[in-house]
Amino acid sequence: MKSVYTYLLSVIKRKKAGFLVLLDPDRLSGDALLRQAISASESGADGILLGTSLLLGNFLETKILKEIKRKIKIPLILFPGDANQITPLVDAVFFLSLVSGRNPDFLIGEHVKAAPKIKQFNIEPIPVGYILLDSGKLTSVEFMSQTKPIPQDKPEIVKAHALAAQYLGLKFVYLEAGSGAKESVSTKIIKAVKDYTSIPLIVGGGIKTPKEAQEKVVAGANFVVIGNILEKASSFKDFSEFAKAIHK
Repeated sequence: MKSVYTYLLSVIKRKKAGFLVLLDPDRLSGDALLRQAISASESGADGILLGTSLLLGNFLETKILKEIKRKIKIPLILFPGDANQITPLVDAVFFLSLVSGRNPDFLIGEHVKAAPKIKQFNIEPIPVGYILLDSGKLTSVEFMSQTKPIPQDKPEIVKAHALAAQYLGLKFVYLEAGSGAKESVSTKIIKAVKDYTSIPLIVGGGIKTPKEAQEKVVAGANFVVIGNILEKASSFKDFSEFAKAIHK
């Protein structure tokens, strides 16, 4: 079976850029999560990220997640807030290192707790360098990680962190403005990082329209993550418009 990492690289090769939908189990009921996952899969998304900053319930062990896995045709990738969210009911896990912060828990501490579970459950880990950018408001990831985002008028700092992630052997760089961000990651930052590094670039947080998503791709994003704006999507059309814009 092809690894999820290999699949993601093939998406870049075939489509130039990929579309990932982020589902938050703290913000959506089980039935809503299932509907959104099916909509994403049938409307052209290339993968689903499942993750939250807290995890208020025990969703990751319920039948809804099994049903999502059964009904979608794209990878289900865990996007965990901490080691407690590791579950065997996914295809892979983004093994995130918050390289923009200086909190040791999110640089190595949570990883040490998570690694034995990932091995036990035989989940594919995909190492990702996670870089938090200032979005004009306090976001959940900033509050929960107790780290400062990098100002978006400091591209040289972002570039240096992204290159360090590459040299550490991480497979992707993820530029994150945060859930519900007031401002998304600027095209200037995306282009600067893309020109300075050679590993694929994921961009997410605060992207509200298909046009804005497409601008991230033109600037150099290899994957665009859409979350909050699709939580209230009422039809496949809402998902497919993002898919068309990102894949164009």
